Formats: sequence, C-alpha cells, structure tokens
Amino acid sequence: MYVTHTPDTRRRLTPEHEQIVRDTLPVIGANINDITPVFYRTMFGKHPELISDLFNRGNQKDGDQQKALAASIAVFATMLVDPDAPDPLEMLARIGHKHVSLGITRDQYQIVHDNLFAAIVEVLGEAITPEVAAAWDEVYWIMADCLIEYEASLYASAGVAEGDVFRTATLTHREELPGGAIALTITGGLAEPLPGQYTSIGVRLPDGARQLRQYSIIGGDATTWQLALDVTGEVSSYLAAAEIGSTVDATLPAGDLVLRADSNRDIVLISSGIGVTPMLGILNHLAAEQSPRTVTSWHVDADAEHDALAAHRAAALEQLAHAKGANIYRADGGRLELGAGCGCGGGCASTLAGAEVYLCGGTGFLQNVREQIAALPADAQPAAVYYELFSPNDWLIR
Repeated sequence: MYVTHTPDTRRRLTPEHEQIVRDTLPVIGANINDITPVFYRTMFGKHPELISDLFNRGNQKDGDQQKALAASIAVFATMLVDPDAPDPLEMLARIGHKHVSLGITRDQYQIVHDNLFAAIVEVLGEAITPEVAAAWDEVYWIMADCLIEYEASLYASAGVAEGDVFRTATLTHREELPGGAIALTITGGLAEPLPGQYTSIGVRLPDGARQLRQYSIIGGDATTWQLALDVTGEVSSYLAAAEIGSTVDATLPAGDLVLRADSNRDIVLISSGIGVTPMLGILNHLAAEQSPRTVTSWHVDADAEHDALAAHRAAALEQLAHAKGANIYRADGGRLELGAGCGCGGGCASTLAGAEVYLCGGTGFLQNVREQIAALPADAQPAAVYYELFSPNDWLIR
C-alpha cells in the first residue's frame, strides 16, 4: 500500500511569467473546452494505445475526462497567480493517487505536454506568442513535476518501480445485491489496503481493448479483496458476466480518502448512491478492529431497493459499541438536508462538532453537503472534512 502524504507545492512561476499567466488566463479559460477536444484527438491519433488500454473510453465519449483536464490546468494556473486561492495540494494528491492506480509513468507527461500545446496553438493561433507559450509551458511543468515527484514517492513507498502496480487476481465469489449491483471477491498476491482505498481493475474486452475502472475495496487483506459495483458501463458489465475462476488485472490500492487511524475523534460517514463503498470499507475496518470510537453513518439513496449495501452497512454498525446509522431515501437520491432530514433528530450540529467527516457521492451531493457544513456555527464545525468523487469533473479538484 502507499504511504499517504502531501505533494510539494512550493515551486512558483517567475514574476514575468506570473504576470503573463494572470493576463492570459481569461482567454485560455474561455477557450480551454475547445482546446481539449483537439488535444485528445491529436494525442489518440498519434498514440491509439492510450484510448484502448489506459483512458476510460466512456468518459471520453461524454466529455467528462476532457472537462477534468481542462479544469485541473485552469484551476492550477489560478492557484499559482492568485494569493487568495487555496493551496493545490489536495487537488494534486487526488490526481496523483488516481495516476498511480493506473500505472502512469513520467514519460507520459511529455506526450501530454507535446499534444496539449500543439492544440493550444491550433485553437488560439497568433494569440500564443513565444512569451505566452513559455509562461504556460512553465505552468504545465510546475504541475507535472509536482505530480511526477509525488507519484514517484508513492511508488517508492509501496516498494515498486514506477508503473509496476498490476497484479493478477482470480474472481472467486459473486454476490447479487439489491438494485442490480454486485459484490465481487478476488484473490491473489495483492496488498493490504487502507480503509477507504480503491483499486483499478483491468479487463480485456471482446474488441481487444484493455480497459481500466476504479472500484472501492469494501473489505479485505493482502490476498483477498471484496469489491462492490453498479452493473453499468462496459467494464462493470464484463465483470458481472465473468465466470468464477477467471482472472483480472488489479492494481495496488490507492486513494487518499482513508481513515485517519491515529485519531480518536468521532467519525461521521456521509454518502450517496455507490459512494457508500469507501464508507463501507472504513466501517468494516472499524468493526474488525472493534474500534471504541463514536461512529455515525448517514447514507442517501433513491429508495430501499436501490440501497445495495444497506445490509452490509447495518452488519458493520452492529459490531461497533458506539455507532448509529440512518438511511435517507429520497426520490432524487442525491440530497441530504442536515437537520431532521438526516435521521439525527435535529442533532446534526452536535454530531458534526469536532468530528472527522468523510464524504463520497456525486458532484451535486458533495457540493451541497459541504456548503451546509460550512454554514454551520463555529462551535458546530467538524475538525476535518475529507471527500472523494468517482467520476472526473471540474468540481473534483476544487
């Protein structure tokens, strides 16, 4: 497993380049959604193996990955030139863990650079003077170098060479869950995950492409993992139909939404939909350790039929001495109203005060819950809020 820490974000732009980036950020930002399709089209044309064997084809089709890249660069540039902007370390940590879960290596950053800047010049033309190009080149390499160094440290902490994260695992059990979801058990020479982490599962599809998807590890040790997944998309559908005894590629566990095991603070787990999976990983770990910490679990879903892991969650909570949970079913399946609506009897403020809060769900859900928490009185604020998203989008990195 990887030792989690924070990226080094101390490198800054030169004063000249900082002013150029500040002046040109509006035009770059206004055109970046035109730049990224050109970038991906050019890169995949030169390196077709990237779209078949590395990038998520589903996210490429609907533009989610392109939006994520555009947002990460624009937001990172803003962070470099705006003294009031938040530090980019949280953004870089999430990106870095995602990259090591895919086996990204430093040489691939040059491929991205060359094709991205060719796309910028193609879209903006004469607006990209040598001085502007040099300034934005520095933005890119500051971000890339931070990620390269951070990812190298993660690989080193796991005792593996860069990119050497894939292990062969055997599918040994499948459990049908409510709402059409499934739980899978895989075994092999894996690694012990930290509670809340995920793995990338790779399969060879009928058209020859090797596609990768991330799934939370809801329980397991160094040789056996349990995963839960919605049966949507080409990889999940493939896994749902795979025979027991078949093999898949599984990467070493990654992700920085992990239980802070050295803390004795109360824990509040808030999730929506399939975002419950890392929360269940945390709950199962706490149950196995017979943790004395106070644990609260709030989960939002469309209805009981779609609450795939309700029974698993209840079983884990029952094993804890100081735990309570609430299932909140709403037709929209994606909102939680702190207060009486979360099943706490109006005691949300006291539950959250001084606690560690772990959030996982869709973009709107996370944003709404974070805004509600931020609006609480000072004496009701949690000690920390940690969060994770499963799909790329611009809010993920804010």
